[in-house]
Amino acid sequence: MSHSFVKIKKSFKNLLLISVAAFALSSCASNRTTMQTPDYSGLSATQAQANLSQLSARYKANPRDKNTIIHFSAALRAAGQSSQAIAVLQKAILIFKNDASIKISYAKALATNGKFEQALTIIDQTIRPDRPDWNALSVKGAILDQMGQNQAARQLYTQALSINPNSASLNANLGLSYAMTNELDKAENYLSKAVRMNGANSTIKQNLALVYGLQGRFDEARAIYSQILSPAHVKSNMAYIRALLTQQNRWNVIPDNK
Repeated sequence: MSHSFVKIKKSFKNLLLISVAAFALSSCASNRTTMQTPDYSGLSATQAQANLSQLSARYKANPRDKNTIIHFSAALRAAGQSSQAIAVLQKAILIFKNDASIKISYAKALATNGKFEQALTIIDQTIRPDRPDWNALSVKGAILDQMGQNQAARQLYTQALSINPNSASLNANLGLSYAMTNELDKAENYLSKAVRMNGANSTIKQNLALVYGLQGRFDEARAIYSQILSPAHVKSNMAYIRALLTQQNRWNVIPDNK
């Protein structure tokens, strides 16, 4: 991969496991057998801390409740405490040895912590060729994307979309995959489709805004940011986009150098 694409790859790399399987299911998702993964990435710092404190108390009160374990580990990951999330899920694996939902959460925590090979081993234990689970396929795709295996990841997203075609998270992850390799037209196509779907959250919208910005479509990027962010955050995000373009020396491909 060209060094000029390294920054953009890093910009999207860590977003993948945030958005995976975090949205409402469509009627086509009947093959999904695992628990829907909660997404706490869109919370403000104050909300995230309050949520984490609440879930921590619930976990201490009942550390063997599967639902609480999955939500608590997701809150820990969203708070940047992936090592703690791993520790919680390692204990859960001993209790729920063959539970696919716990294993998927464990794989996501491992990947967030950079333990990609171990995460792949865990997620592969949850995928049945005769009855593939779109949630597990999407998580494996996100892990492969973070390892730079983008084509293999896209094959998994495509397979997952054949099971659940109206998933905002799957379309978003496919868009992020293309953004990582600087295929911005394709990235825009899937992300713009995702934002129109039920369950699309602010993370997907911000990813689309970033793709617009990297194409020099600053007004469109700013319009999306302004819908969901404070003026100060809009300003900082727009400055970040311009910095990315400068680092990549891409201003010459931006129409009119806006």
